Amino acid sequence: MNFRLVLTLGCALAAVSAVAALAAPLAADTPSTTAWGVGFTAPTGWSLTTSLGEAVLTAPEGDVRVGVVDAGAATDAAAAVAAAWTVFDPKEHHALKVSAPRPGREGWDGATVFEYETSPTEHLVIEAVAYRKGAAWTVLLVSGGEATLEKREAAASLVQGSLRPAGYAKEIFAGRTPHKLDAEKLAALRAFLEDGARRLRVPGVGYAILQDGKILYEGGVGVRDVKTGAPVDAHTRFMIASNTKGMSTLLLAKLADQGKLRWDETVTDVYPAFRLGSAETTAKVQMRHLVCACTGVPRKDLEWIFNASPNTPASTTFDQLAATEPTSKFGEVFQYNNLMASAAGYIGGHLLHPDMELGAAYDRAMQEQIFTPLGMADTTFDYQAALSGNHAEAYGDTIDGTLAEEDVGLNTEILPYRPAGGAWSSAHDMIAYVRNELTQGKLPDGQVFVSATNLLERRKPSVPIGEDQFYGMGLMTDARYGLMVVHHGGDLVGYHSDWFAITDANVGAVILTNGNNGYRLRGLFRRRLLELLYDGKPEAAGDVAAAAAQVDAEIAKERPHLILPPDSALAKNLAPHYVNPDLGHITVTHAGGAVVFDIGTWKSEVASRKNDDGTVAFVTVKPGDEGSAFEVGMKDGKRTLTIRDGQHVYLYVEG
Repeated sequence: MNFRLVLTLGCALAAVSAVAALAAPLAADTPSTTAWGVGFTAPTGWSLTTSLGEAVLTAPEGDVRVGVVDAGAATDAAAAVAAAWTVFDPKEHHALKVSAPRPGREGWDGATVFEYETSPTEHLVIEAVAYRKGAAWTVLLVSGGEATLEKREAAASLVQGSLRPAGYAKEIFAGRTPHKLDAEKLAALRAFLEDGARRLRVPGVGYAILQDGKILYEGGVGVRDVKTGAPVDAHTRFMIASNTKGMSTLLLAKLADQGKLRWDETVTDVYPAFRLGSAETTAKVQMRHLVCACTGVPRKDLEWIFNASPNTPASTTFDQLAATEPTSKFGEVFQYNNLMASAAGYIGGHLLHPDMELGAAYDRAMQEQIFTPLGMADTTFDYQAALSGNHAEAYGDTIDGTLAEEDVGLNTEILPYRPAGGAWSSAHDMIAYVRNELTQGKLPDGQVFVSATNLLERRKPSVPIGEDQFYGMGLMTDARYGLMVVHHGGDLVGYHSDWFAITDANVGAVILTNGNNGYRLRGLFRRRLLELLYDGKPEAAGDVAAAAAQVDAEIAKERPHLILPPDSALAKNLAPHYVNPDLGHITVTHAGGAVVFDIGTWKSEVASRKNDDGTVAFVTVKPGDEGSAFEVGMKDGKRTLTIRDGQHVYLYVEG
């Protein structure tokens, strides 16, 4: 997942100043204040230099700088940002892609996000955020390489999330007595979801609310199928994607109760076939490390997105990990990796059913140990069974901004890695799962389902992911408002979800969506729930409106760059077939003027795009498969296509 989903930051290559290069790395997260009184937290391991007009943070790699610049009085946000760039990096030249206003938050009177055009070969993202307090502007800028920013996204999030004007005290709910969620408040939540879903073009939302052990509501708003108008109800299944991870770690917690593993046990002592890169690295990995996102193992999602199928064996997880080395130190940074979580679940299943195939053993273990005891009858890993019943179809935006049903063939490629994200579930089942988190392992009849000790072990912070936010083991904890909120999100094509356990209020909630803009709604649903519980500032509704406006602005700005059908002169130079040893094959077909890239389990029509640096890319546009950019080139006399993620470059060669 691109870090733009959670950060309004960016990067551009720029020379690190000699002063910044000489600054000593910080030994701990350090609350800091600029010369003009703006507060922020400088991350561990970064260097910090300040001058009268700016504060500059430099990442350990040296190729990323974050600047907080005093732009003073300016006529508007654009003028403030222009002034800030002349201070921070006068040579910055990239064209503006889109700017989007946001409501004032965290003491600011308003903010505007600026995104800039970059080309794939640059491997850059450039953004700025201009914050206004009265007549004065403060601008947050970042300059650096995308690979480093992917590793350091949590640190960048910490800087941005902690940026506040002088004298502002952040909103804290600790010490307040939570309200009961009566009929009026439940109606307000429903109205919020209806409005948010409409604005963000999300056809349906499944949700449930729990307080003091009682389920107050389970059902939905909107439709699960636009064609038939069938409504979402409590038992409508959605793909829950990475919410599966917490369920897999719940299985490990039960196995710890049974004495079949210890969290600090070396993985090879539990499952001798496990390998991670070198022998030295393998020897360090404990069971908890498989699900902590703290080992420094980077994402390798393109390898399953492009080169897996429902028939790919579960053992492929272990083959791919054996060829993977961490790109940062253990415990140094948050790096999310689906393969590690997949391995954790499969090892858990193997411990219970060692004579079964890994996937079948995991499925059986989850059914016996988790789903059946918790009463989760809707929850399944059987993709076809889910599609044959009460399920939500997946939807998203076309490149023209209209709603369309999405191609979910790509979602089948998570099935070989399903402990990390392959389950289907419903609002009814997910709220039962959340109730177990709130009771710390006790079933409604009082029986102990899992010990509180091992259930809570999953919540222990392993690595920070932002201000007062941490990743545990397949769970996240968030204490930004002085309360403990346990949650985790899930993202696949057309399906975005989250669940929350607000432990201080004994409140739980679930949100499941079937639209690709649903990821923008789920965190704001949590915010609206907190507002109603604690008389919080009414911010969520304004944030939904701003998010919807940004979606539309981004679509409107990108559309003129995409030529569909693609430029015929460019399209005719494509080879009929390309291959990459890690990602597999692409077959190129022409029908009339249209060009289709066929990956195998999914395929998409492509548009041509001329990048600012003169390179040419073909971009997939089919809803559900959109956004993959393949840069055309030549190597050793053969035509090539190049695709990148944060830390990897994959070259397809004709053949």
